[in-house]
Amino acid sequence: MIRILLFLAVVFALGLGFAWLADRPGEMVVTFSGYQYQVSLMVAAVAVVAVVAAVMIVWWLIKSLWNSPYTISRYFRVRRRDRGYQALSTGMIAAGAGDGALARKKTKEAAKLIRSDQEPLIHLLEAQASLLEGDHEGAREKFETMLDDPEMRLLGLRGLYLEAERLGDRNAARHYAGRAAAMAPQLAWAAESTLEDLTGRGDWEGALKLVEAQKSTRQIERDAANRRRAVLLTAKAQALIDSDPNAARTAALEANRLRPDFAPAAVVAAKMLFRENDVRKGSKILEAAWKAEPHPEIAELYTHARPADAVLDRLNRAKKLQEMKKNHAESSLAVARAALDAQDFSTARQEAEAAIRMDRREGAYLLLADIEEAETGDQGKVRQLLSKAVRAPRDPAWVADGVVSERWAPVSPITGKLDAFEWRAPMERLGQLIDSDEDASDAAVPTIAALTKPAKENVIELTPAVSTERPTTAAASEGGEDHVTPVTASAFAAVPPDAEAVEPAEELARLPDDPGVDPDDENEKSPRRFRLF
Repeated sequence: MIRILLFLAVVFALGLGFAWLADRPGEMVVTFSGYQYQVSLMVAAVAVVAVVAAVMIVWWLIKSLWNSPYTISRYFRVRRRDRGYQALSTGMIAAGAGDGALARKKTKEAAKLIRSDQEPLIHLLEAQASLLEGDHEGAREKFETMLDDPEMRLLGLRGLYLEAERLGDRNAARHYAGRAAAMAPQLAWAAESTLEDLTGRGDWEGALKLVEAQKSTRQIERDAANRRRAVLLTAKAQALIDSDPNAARTAALEANRLRPDFAPAAVVAAKMLFRENDVRKGSKILEAAWKAEPHPEIAELYTHARPADAVLDRLNRAKKLQEMKKNHAESSLAVARAALDAQDFSTARQEAEAAIRMDRREGAYLLLADIEEAETGDQGKVRQLLSKAVRAPRDPAWVADGVVSERWAPVSPITGKLDAFEWRAPMERLGQLIDSDEDASDAAVPTIAALTKPAKENVIELTPAVSTERPTTAAASEGGEDHVTPVTASAFAAVPPDAEAVEPAEELARLPDDPGVDPDDENEKSPRRFRLF
């Protein structure tokens, strides 16, 4: 467009010039070799322009003839290169589609038309074709050749890394990933593999430097980087808690500053502060973490912050935690444990039952069984609570990749992934049902076979609180092979000593998931004795 405008401007200028000369007539006289030539000014101007144009045309012709060999060779070279790039493009598409034969054919064609030192993608196409043909050794050689080219070095490391992963050689894979991460920390695959290697070896300092490099290259967001740093600093503090307390304290406090709601960091930081008798600051850290998310380790450490405290002092500290997070199962369980230690059975029982109402779980029933045994020693009631605990949802724990751990760990023992453990309830048990007062009041269908036709033709129905999925145990009598379903301790206690043996009859229809009626919750209007044997 600019050239067209420039051409129009020149033509316009020439027209103005000739118009100006036409308005001003004159003559031009030229004397040459004794002859005098006289022409008009317009003719002279036209002649000068014509001579200049002729000279330019002649110069262009001479220059074109002089450069014609180069122009012709350049034309064929460009055409050859275009054909080569077309073959390279077709080969890459074929490799992506899994057509090994076409990829190999186009590789040879592209190698003939384009030199590999001018286009490194030919090496990649050759390696891909070798992989499609199953020639992994040839592909590995191509990837190793790429390491000599600075432009293709990262691609070669990536190929060697994938081949090492395919062969299961984790050491070689991490070696190639480490080289790539040192050159380009922004590569996610290299950084993640190197991070797993560093954390697996316990090199927390190296892992922290790598996370900082990822943050500086904006490979990960700031919040994600802070989360990883908090996990790594917590792991570092746990590793140095005995060998280097000062470094452990510094790392734990920094981790807690990055993530105040992270329970492991808060626990480690508070432990280090309690060792230095800084109970006030350590308690504040635990209180902040407790307000964010109550955790049993926080409650345990908080109530035992001062080793010399009496049991009533620990109970008061547990109640203080409860005030910070009301209507939470962990708060009630913390108070119940402290009250049990202080032998305040009334408070312990009240808080344990409140925890069950808020979140029925295995640990709450076990704690209630401990309270029952310590207060009354009623083994029947204890066994009943233990049976409920067996069928209760499991307590929250640190879970990662199907592994349940009582203690937090920075990496998964299965995959080696950083920050894989999370605090949650493990997978529920099959057929898991919990009996409660509400469930017992709603239960209207019998859950165990009715035993009928005794000697006096009395009908006795057993409806203990037993889940339908609970496995049965054989109770063989002396004279037969009769089998009965186990019942709770209260049902055993209700059997009279002179009970007559009865024979099992046909089971009554019941809902498959009906837990039945707890013997303790049966209607008082029908005081009926149970017969088992």
